This record gives sequence, C-alpha cells and structure tokens, in this order.
Amino acid sequence: MTLKHSDILTIGELAARTGVAVSALRYYEERGLVRSLRSAGRHRRFLRSDIRRVSFIRIAQSLGLTIEDVARAFASLPEGRTPTAADWRQISHEIRSVLDRKIAQLEQMRETLDGCIGCGCLSLKRCALYNPGDQAGKTGTGPRFALPDG
Repeated sequence: MTLKHSDILTIGELAARTGVAVSALRYYEERGLVRSLRSAGRHRRFLRSDIRRVSFIRIAQSLGLTIEDVARAFASLPEGRTPTAADWRQISHEIRSVLDRKIAQLEQMRETLDGCIGCGCLSLKRCALYNPGDQAGKTGTGPRFALPDG
C-alpha cells in the first residue's frame, strides 16, 4: 500500500483535528485503539482514517462506554484501510447492546433511588423496607442496591 503525504498526520495534527490531547492519543495507541507508523526519526505518524477512530472513541466515552468497550468494538474493524459505512454500522449495532444494558442499569438505579429517598431514612442499616437487619451490609460496602453487582 502506497501512502501519499496527505494520508499521514503527525500526532500533533491528529490531536488538533480531533480535539484530543497528545497524551490521550499515546494512551489510545498503548491500548491498541490506534496504531502509529514511525518516521525515519521514530516520530509517530497516523493515517488520516485515524481521525474517525479517535472521533468514535470520544463519542463512545461521552456515552459512558469504557476503553474496553471501544476496544471490543474496534476488534472487528479492518487493519490498514479506512472503515466503510458498513463497518461503522456493525460497530454501532454492537455498541447499541452495551448502551441498552447501561440504560437498564440506570433505570433500575433511578427507581431504587426514588424509593430510598421516599422513605426518608437514607440509612440501609435502619431501613426495614429495603434492608431489614442490614442484610445488604453482609454483601459488601457501598450502596449495594444501586450498584450493578448489588
């Protein structure tokens, strides 16, 4: 594959185009979300298509997805070519299921929070309705009924 000069960006150019700090780009590279080429002087160079990848990372993070969620989605992307619209649709479909799970967790948390605030005690030790005898305290620390593993 022959690359034109216009297909290559410095790390600073990629940072400017995406609004992401250079340190974040290095972190994304470390996590395998983007890959750099190296110049003769060992400077990082990125493909223009990495603008889309980094932009997707920013969008995914704004939706509450983790770097691990993004890495799983990116695992299906082709190496060495710009992802197509079909590639992005597939990723979008995969991300939708992650978002659906997060929405369900948030809805459950909202309902639990409303009920807890409604009783007025705000104490899991004293709450006879949600936590008689402080049973939740035996399962771990923190807000046991609001945490996803609670």
